[in-house]
Amino acid sequence: MIRKFIIPIAVIVSILAAACAPSPASAPEPILVTSSAPPAAAPADAALPTAVAPAVSSENIARTDSQASVEFVISPLNLASTTDTLGFDVSMNTHSVDLSWDLAAQSVLATDAGLEVQGQSWAIGSGHHYEGTLTFPAKTADGKPLLDGAKKLTLTIKDAGVAERIFVWELSK
Repeated sequence: MIRKFIIPIAVIVSILAAACAPSPASAPEPILVTSSAPPAAAPADAALPTAVAPAVSSENIARTDSQASVEFVISPLNLASTTDTLGFDVSMNTHSVDLSWDLAAQSVLATDAGLEVQGQSWAIGSGHHYEGTLTFPAKTADGKPLLDGAKKLTLTIKDAGVAERIFVWELSK
């Protein structure tokens, strides 16, 4: 009696596994999207910051948002460095939504000091499981270092399956 159920169960398990597995042959190439605005030049007389950039507390830096049918897991990559961009590892998982959003255009990075920047680049892809790096300029349009004096960093992503997703990190010196 049990033998007649083995083949149907094996077929169902194979179909479910194939539905969640990436298919390199059919997956479209990611499209790198960058801001069309030219980078803001710092004034010639602007002093370089002498303070060390704040870092995120080493306690669990990943932030998760599981609203609706998409789970986002986001981790900052380089907040303590003095590079021109700030990067975030973004992982999205779902079984019912296409993940081909332009997160650079949909994202804002803000501090509790009142400074904010728009997303700079994101490689648009698709599928049910997608991961990439979302970048932001490290300075505002008028050349102010985004993280100077900040104690809290907030990443807001709009219209990605829900009206708004908010991720917050406490910064330490």
